[in-house]
Amino acid sequence: MNTISRHIATIVAVLIGLCGVLGILYAWNLPPFQQTTRLTDDAYVRGQVTYISSQVAGNVADVPVQDYQQVKKGDLLLQIDDTSYRQSLAQAQAQLEAAQANVSALEQTRRTDQAQLASAQAGVASAQAALNTEKANLDRSDALIKRGVITQQDADAEKLTYEQAKATLSQAKAEVEVAQQTVNSIISQHAALAAAVKQQEAAVALAQINLSHTKIVAPVDGTLGAVSAHTGQYVSAGTRLMSIVPNTIWIVANFKETQLAGIEIGQPVTFTVDALNNAVLTGKIERFAPATGSEFSILASSNATGNFVKVAHRLAVRITIDPNQALAAQLAPGMSVVVSAAIAQTKAPETSGAAANG
Repeated sequence: MNTISRHIATIVAVLIGLCGVLGILYAWNLPPFQQTTRLTDDAYVRGQVTYISSQVAGNVADVPVQDYQQVKKGDLLLQIDDTSYRQSLAQAQAQLEAAQANVSALEQTRRTDQAQLASAQAGVASAQAALNTEKANLDRSDALIKRGVITQQDADAEKLTYEQAKATLSQAKAEVEVAQQTVNSIISQHAALAAAVKQQEAAVALAQINLSHTKIVAPVDGTLGAVSAHTGQYVSAGTRLMSIVPNTIWIVANFKETQLAGIEIGQPVTFTVDALNNAVLTGKIERFAPATGSEFSILASSNATGNFVKVAHRLAVRITIDPNQALAAQLAPGMSVVVSAAIAQTKAPETSGAAANG
């Protein structure tokens, strides 16, 4: 009996040892358990959810769309009452026209003042010519009085005429200075009025933009989410009205880092969709995340304190969905999928043997 018990104990020990070896081979993905596929159920359909908000305030005049409706880029989603915005645009346009009229009137005044300046400059030239003539007459008068040809009275009269010509020239120069200052003042006013015109042009452009924002249109092709806005509701700038999900979707699969060997960009994959009764669809590896999910965590972990337990992290892999698949149209962001990536048999790195020997 003791012999039989020993045999049974030996067999049990061998079986336990064999199970342990098989468990280690399976855990380390070694033959005969080496897998040719990488599978993860930490995968979801992803898409860009765009939230539509108002950029201006006002009462909602019309909401021509409904929840979960398909829309095209440019389709009207919501109309805000634009009465006050049209009036603001009309007011800005009127102020612009007034500013432009001021510039035109000032330009006419500038031309008049330029003409007066030219006339004053001509007066200076005339007065200078008259002064030159009187100077010559005075010189002759001085010569004649020395010779006794004319009387002192005549000489004094000629000198008086010369002084009057000098005064006339001074007056003409003063008139030129006044005319020049007037022209300079007009030029300064023109710059200010030109700036006022630009300001009013900007006001008109802003009023046109605000008016255009009363019509909210679809930015892309897609499907609407829940429409929270309703006719008669008052909305302010920034009020969230609805959301739209573009038609472009993809898969994000979070593989463990121990599963990444053999997975490459462009590699075909299959995935099943929980919501479609585990229907099988296909796609391709598009790109890998630049870091594991733990690196993007708000609360970063520190492995330099306390006891350490090694945990396999996950790296997000983006997968494009192959076109021309009928069921792909039923996919929606947030759906759970199971991704399977077939890989080729890979040889163990030579450095691992060297490291073991070392």
